[in-house]
Amino acid sequence: MDTRDLLLEAYGRIPPLVRAAVDGADEDLLAARLDPEGNTVAWLVWHLTRVQDDHLSELIGAEDVWTADGWAGRFALPLDDAETGYGMDAERVGLVRAGADLLTGYHDAVHERTTDYLRTLSGDDLDRVVDERWDPPVTLGVRLVSVLDDDLEHAGQAAFLRGTLERR
Repeated sequence: MDTRDLLLEAYGRIPPLVRAAVDGADEDLLAARLDPEGNTVAWLVWHLTRVQDDHLSELIGAEDVWTADGWAGRFALPLDDAETGYGMDAERVGLVRAGADLLTGYHDAVHERTTDYLRTLSGDDLDRVVDERWDPPVTLGVRLVSVLDDDLEHAGQAAFLRGTLERR
């Protein structure tokens, strides 16, 4: 298995987790919390997708799918279009309300762009420095693994949260 196939396999594990977390759930369930300060399923899925979209768009030098393809308008969230959810407080987390179809539609669009990009990579590409603001500088490989890790973590949290909420 080469690097490209490994990354495609790993990123391919995210959409089924997203679907498990949101498919068949109504907007109220997706916006419910276990605790007043907690995250919601909708926020977790929106956030993991926004982060992937934001980071990938920076890597390829393109506008986010969020704005380029009109997802920001479809979601109509009372947030700045550049928002990814990083560092949001509980009040702002609660502003992210969306139905399952909207969440999976946006996620699918970002996933498609991601896999299209991953198919272009070779192992040598992963050593390219993409962010010199850190010490040590961040390589493409490290950035892709970081996004993957964040997405899988949040998708797992969303699936767990939904299951817990449905059993209450």
